[in-house]
Amino acid sequence: MKTMTCRQLSGPCDLAHTGTTADDVINAQDKHLKETVKAGDDTHVAAREDMKGRWRKPWAALGWYRDMKKAFADLPENPA
Repeated sequence: MKTMTCRQLSGPCDLAHTGTTADDVINAQDKHLKETVKAGDDTHVAAREDMKGRWRKPWAALGWYRDMKKAFADLPENPA
């Protein structure tokens, strides 16, 4: 298991997302952004719009996705 924050995933806060793969934390970030914006947190709107754009145009967002996968791979495992 590894942890990345909302900020590490191009968001505005330090909420931690934990997962066994980069896709786990990216999906957790997507859910976090959806829920936070729905709850009225305007600080996450720009990040949410960026994420929606990446889901709509995955080929165009491949660079971001590769960067996040590499950043995740470079992280140490969480302590037991």
